[in-house]
Amino acid sequence: MGLNLAQKIIKDHLISGEMTAGSEISIRIDQTLTQDSTGTMAYLQFEAIGMPRVKTKKSVAYIDHNTLQAGFENADDHKYIQTVASKHGVYFSRPGNGICHQVQLERFGVPGMTLLGSDSHTPTGGGIGMLAIGAGGLDVAVAMGGGPYYMTMPKVCKVTLNGKLRPWVSAKDIILEVLRQLTVKGGVGKVIEYQGEGLASLTVPERATITNMGAELGATTSIFPSDEMTREFLKAQGRQSDWIELLPDADAAYDQELTIDLGCLEPLAAKPHSPDNVASVNEIGSIKVDQVAIGSCTNSSYMDMIKVAQILKGKTVHPDVSLVIAPGSKQVLNMLAKEGALADMVAAGARILESACGPCIGMGQAPATDAVSLRTFNRNFEGRSGTKSAKVYLVSPETAAASALAGVLTDPRALGEAPSVKMPDSFIINDNMVVAPAPEGTDVEVVRGPNIKPFPLNSELPEQIGGAVLIKVGDNITTDHIMPSNAKLLPFRSNIPYLAEYCLTPCDPEFPKRAKENGGGFIIGGSNYGQGSSREHAALAPLQLGIKGVVAKSFARIHMANLINSGILPMTFVNEEDYDRIKEGDALVLENAREQIKAGKELALRNRTTGSLIKVQTALSSRQVDIMLAGGLLNYTKKQA
Repeated sequence: MGLNLAQKIIKDHLISGEMTAGSEISIRIDQTLTQDSTGTMAYLQFEAIGMPRVKTKKSVAYIDHNTLQAGFENADDHKYIQTVASKHGVYFSRPGNGICHQVQLERFGVPGMTLLGSDSHTPTGGGIGMLAIGAGGLDVAVAMGGGPYYMTMPKVCKVTLNGKLRPWVSAKDIILEVLRQLTVKGGVGKVIEYQGEGLASLTVPERATITNMGAELGATTSIFPSDEMTREFLKAQGRQSDWIELLPDADAAYDQELTIDLGCLEPLAAKPHSPDNVASVNEIGSIKVDQVAIGSCTNSSYMDMIKVAQILKGKTVHPDVSLVIAPGSKQVLNMLAKEGALADMVAAGARILESACGPCIGMGQAPATDAVSLRTFNRNFEGRSGTKSAKVYLVSPETAAASALAGVLTDPRALGEAPSVKMPDSFIINDNMVVAPAPEGTDVEVVRGPNIKPFPLNSELPEQIGGAVLIKVGDNITTDHIMPSNAKLLPFRSNIPYLAEYCLTPCDPEFPKRAKENGGGFIIGGSNYGQGSSREHAALAPLQLGIKGVVAKSFARIHMANLINSGILPMTFVNEEDYDRIKEGDALVLENAREQIKAGKELALRNRTTGSLIKVQTALSSRQVDIMLAGGLLNYTKKQA
């Protein structure tokens, strides 16, 4: 039996384990990326490991999240990242150079390599034929030090794309259709691999849009073949030497298959407040629009921006609409300016933002109260925009631009002839905003501002874990619920004690106070607990508040890994109906915790308040058991050194 794309790359990088779906494996990591929202913590952890220089083929630190400098905090963090990167052999992408995933795709991505990033949308690299995986900062720090990345061997879902997109239908509509069919939980434990005749008409930027939003499926990653289209993109970037052909074997096997006829798709939108709440633009109807935001790591490529510029050219944005546009990189912005497309956007009434994540992570451009905001982004979780009452819809750049002109949600097909855009034969190449590390890091002084605080460290697992149920939440709780991400809090990503004061406050404003008064305890969750971002702050803030364990119906992959890395025990109900039998305030205890965890996957959690015994289970490998016993990955790693 032949191998699919994911299996081929995993096999080439396999360090330990068997390539059997569901078993733990470890792989070698070729490249890493960090960004400034997660990077400070990742580099503090790398320093704690004690490695003098990174051992990857290339590691890049990006500044793209916390670029709004309303105080000293973000600037201090940027200086810390720049100096620690220089000292330890990491390339530094300066503020203004662009969004990490867009720049990584343009300048550093290599087909067939592995990429581990401290951002959940790292799978964007799958658009170029990489095995690109999002993870917590500590996992990335270990990988930078030359350590393996451990993961569950994924199943592989083949998505066959047949036919060709009709005019005005885009790659964004493809991934929205996949989300509609598979849901936000449909990719858990899987790699989504794209095949079919439809690939021949999809450029690398279009493929990257699809792999980027694979994160919203809960997938380990998504991947496209490296084919002639990939070669053309790399050639245009002056990197043809990086190209290799990477195709699945003709007799490759898959665990699941899905077929989509591209010619049948129409413009789609994800309605509030979930990326899988998908309907056609026509079905939703002509709702009034207050704000339109175009950009993010999903739809900020040159190809996206040129289409938008052509739609806006010679027209005027509706007077009731605020239109903001953020090109994804300096390269994109430079080309738009040189070709006059930027002038067309400005003349139409668009506000041009810097090449950064910006509104996608709540860093500016919060909508008005009760406003409808159309965004070409990847997530529309409640409150993520900075305005809890706002209704955020995810749409394609074409739909966004058409709606900005009309003032209502508009099917772009109403505009008539679609813009004709071809990928350039060559992009503007200027890497002067990427700073190479010092040849020898010994003389580099790492600069630490007063906002950078030590991260919390757990202790070895005690014989007994006990405490009150501090909060009980429902299904699909996101990392934005657990650790809010907005313009007020993002500057404090290197200050866990401060952030902890806001932990789970979107669910219950009193949670931090109650956690401290009780000396920590337990969190009870529903299905898909911790979906969303890779930010490990959603584990570190609970750790700061003394959380001992989380019991849920199921977990999102990255958050579960971050809990384990922090030494917080993730447990799932053996019988989901037991969820209904636990109340906030109940006293829980896991007796003989160390022995129970070492003995097997099923544990007996006692509810002292009711006297009942709750069966829970852990999905811990033998290595993860050792990590839990040590009190987290950092403690475990130091012991192995």
